[in-house]
Amino acid sequence: MLYSFIQWLQQYCPSLHVFDAITVRAVAAAVTSLCICLTIGPGMIRRMRAAQMSQPIRSDLPLSHNHKANTPTMGGILILVSVTFSVLLWGNMQHTGLWTALLVMLAFGGIGALDDYLKIHHGNADGLSARWKMILQSVFALITVGVLYEHVGGAETILVLPYTDWTPVIGWWFIPLGYFVLVGASNAVNLTDGLDGLAIMPAVLVSLALGVLALVAADPELADAFAIPHVNAAELMIFCAALVGGGLGFLWFNAYPAQIFMGDIGALGIGAALGVVSLWLRQEALLFVMGGVFVAETVSVMLQVASFRLTGTRIFRMAPLHHHFELKGLPEPQIIVRFWVVTFVLVLVGLVSLQFR
Repeated sequence: MLYSFIQWLQQYCPSLHVFDAITVRAVAAAVTSLCICLTIGPGMIRRMRAAQMSQPIRSDLPLSHNHKANTPTMGGILILVSVTFSVLLWGNMQHTGLWTALLVMLAFGGIGALDDYLKIHHGNADGLSARWKMILQSVFALITVGVLYEHVGGAETILVLPYTDWTPVIGWWFIPLGYFVLVGASNAVNLTDGLDGLAIMPAVLVSLALGVLALVAADPELADAFAIPHVNAAELMIFCAALVGGGLGFLWFNAYPAQIFMGDIGALGIGAALGVVSLWLRQEALLFVMGGVFVAETVSVMLQVASFRLTGTRIFRMAPLHHHFELKGLPEPQIIVRFWVVTFVLVLVGLVSLQFR
């Protein structure tokens, strides 16, 4: 909206052509999203506390979580609102990828909002049943993958593998792959969101890296130099930048000790957003590397369940993985920061993989 108005004003004020630069608009989107989140955050937290919008603490969690019982949840709405307004202001809304990323984030966030509402309304930690959550996620994921398959272009049949020049053609296998990425990324971030600030900072770092990749993929010469698919993805840098700004703004209130929790509305929405951007860029495998913390959390749950059902024993003291370290006696802030450090390293490792191509 604002970007379109600025384009119209350029005929009267040529100096506004600076906003044609995608990097300038990306910085503006990040700052705008950050400012929106910081502005509306305190008031929203007060209203949520007054309305007692807190999620019941699961009985099987470590005792150290008991003091969090009255902390408001559904704070992810701060991120969704700030990202949406920032993208609408600074993005070129004629870009299909930008609309796709935004709508996917809001759709999966809507599923999370329903889950959070049911938890608060019924006063327990059950919320939306796993069956219905999976059905709704599957519907939105399949619709999204269908749109991507039609609009990304010829690159949609290629699977880009890090650290190798092998790019196999996968054809219609893109559809199940895309489904797995969207649903998997969404649930992986949700599983990671168990400690104050644990999930949002890795999401910010991965989003920042995806924004850089969007800029590279949009430039034919850079894409050719790094041997990655050239796709029309420049506007996705605006989306990623807005997500970075909104995520940092939310972290202001979510850092230990948290004033507000993200809830499923934020975790499901952010995870799906990262997934859809990686699909558009054809960097699903790289998302697997850079989001290694999310992957480890998910795999720990899968291994725990499989081990208990097959052998009756547990591999970890508790899953997801961050609870295992809690029960081993590590302080919560120490676990959080170490997971951030690991993600930072994995993002660097992922970006360096472009040099191997």
